[in-house]
Amino acid sequence: MEGSALAGARLAGGGGGRGTGSLDGARSGPGRLRAAGGGAVNRKAWITQVFGTAPQTEPFDLLIVGGGATGVGTAVDAASRGYRVLLVEQNDFGKGTSSRSTKLVHGGVRYLQQGNVTLVMEALRERGILLRNAPHLVRDQAFVVPNYAWWEAPFYGIGMKVYDMLATRYGFGRSRHLSSAEVKERIPTVEEEGLRGGVLYYDGQFDDARLLINLAQTAARQGAKLLNYCPCTGLTFDDAGFVNGARIRDAESGAEVEVRARVVVNATGAWVDGVRKMAEPDAPPMIAASQGIHIVLDRSFLPGDSAIMVPRTSDGRVMFAIPWHDHVVVGTTDTPIQTLDLEPRAREEEIDFLIETAAQYLHRDPTRADIRSVFVGIRPLVRAAEEADTASLSRDHTIHIGPTGLLTICGGKWTTYRKMAEDCVDHAAQLGQLDERPCITKSLAIHGYHRNAARFQELAGYGADAPALQVLMKEEPALAERLSDVLPVVGAQVVWGVRKEMARTVDDVLSRRTRALQLDARAARAMAAPVAAIMARELEKDEAWEAAQVAEFLEIAAGYLPAGVT
Repeated sequence: MEGSALAGARLAGGGGGRGTGSLDGARSGPGRLRAAGGGAVNRKAWITQVFGTAPQTEPFDLLIVGGGATGVGTAVDAASRGYRVLLVEQNDFGKGTSSRSTKLVHGGVRYLQQGNVTLVMEALRERGILLRNAPHLVRDQAFVVPNYAWWEAPFYGIGMKVYDMLATRYGFGRSRHLSSAEVKERIPTVEEEGLRGGVLYYDGQFDDARLLINLAQTAARQGAKLLNYCPCTGLTFDDAGFVNGARIRDAESGAEVEVRARVVVNATGAWVDGVRKMAEPDAPPMIAASQGIHIVLDRSFLPGDSAIMVPRTSDGRVMFAIPWHDHVVVGTTDTPIQTLDLEPRAREEEIDFLIETAAQYLHRDPTRADIRSVFVGIRPLVRAAEEADTASLSRDHTIHIGPTGLLTICGGKWTTYRKMAEDCVDHAAQLGQLDERPCITKSLAIHGYHRNAARFQELAGYGADAPALQVLMKEEPALAERLSDVLPVVGAQVVWGVRKEMARTVDDVLSRRTRALQLDARAARAMAAPVAAIMARELEKDEAWEAAQVAEFLEIAAGYLPAGVT
């Protein structure tokens, strides 16, 4: 957090929004979770309410700009405290970065190497909270660090014991040394030449986009309104020059409206500097953006249940090879970038680096032809006072309140989204002079919460919603048919995405409601037409819309394959 973040910022007038009321579902005692409550995600109704002809009678307590992990997490926290919340996102939820992570909920072994013990402890604690609150999407994952040099076993072994110690009661399992035979048993495809043994440790794995959608549903069930495809086109100011709302536009209808709020939160990730300039045209940049790429391979490259962790690659980063949705995700890189793109593309040298590094630890060398998909995420790293390479920049989050009262939150990582949101709402409440209310998200069950979701097999990621999808398939058997010979995606998931998860485009469905595009870009391309047809029926669109959607998705999907691979 920046030094005197509140200094010079106006404390917005007004009261504290609606009363605390009561949350639907069980109240939590010690060790118990609060249920997510009632309500539903309904874009059409919210558009009508926000863009309707009736004038806004009372400002929102928080207007959140940005629908990634930070923004949606903040909406969950604020709404669950009883504040009136509106969130707007210019594209789809998680389109920018939050759906493009390495799929890990982890303390960060590399941060331990950097000596950032505080960040590691916070992340390990948040990892445990997230597993408790969303067990249908978060699970423990075994990692093996293969050892090829004599010093690696004691060096990494001690490091992992420190990791265990910092995790305390939030640990996922104890680390231990492995013999070379045990490493080969856990990683049948490991490079055997020179293998001396390994170190086993445990961390968390999750589905980032599915968690984000469930968080949006959780926020809605607590009373928040969330609008995707609704960009903020400018900020509004009171007579004293302080931010008191924003101009927003419905990208689908073109309608525009000014919305008043006691506090405007800029939670746009790598794009925060653009929103800050709406309030302060001369504001210096806060973000030093970096991109990290991932390649996805066939499961045969890593057939066991364990993942591989390489503590230090030739460029000083950590590399993972992780089983995920019956595929293998290999990543990541750290490349400073100057231009922000909603569809960033991997550089050829980045792809080559991951292939070459993976080949050092697998006895079967992957090639470009083996790549099923390539996806790229942009890290919103907080700029250092002095020039520094992005790999060394802090993953801590920063809260900044500017002279016009715009609250900006940036930095951080998926694992710590909940704590970031808590800090953000605490500052927003002080800034907007809202009634002080405690954070309850440590024990708030996330939508879909189910302790035995694996029983739903391919629908496990839907958790408690899975039975409703099964009913949908039973009522309309055609929706139970797979849309691909390669990926287990069925028509019911498309319908569910439109009806219950605010999917508006083919890309929304194939990238973030299902994970088809990140798993296999070729298979996703083949599904574009049938997905568009189902969506057109649900959204009452014509054939021209279908054709445009397919064409748009095929253009996006082309960026998920290496150059020269079709």
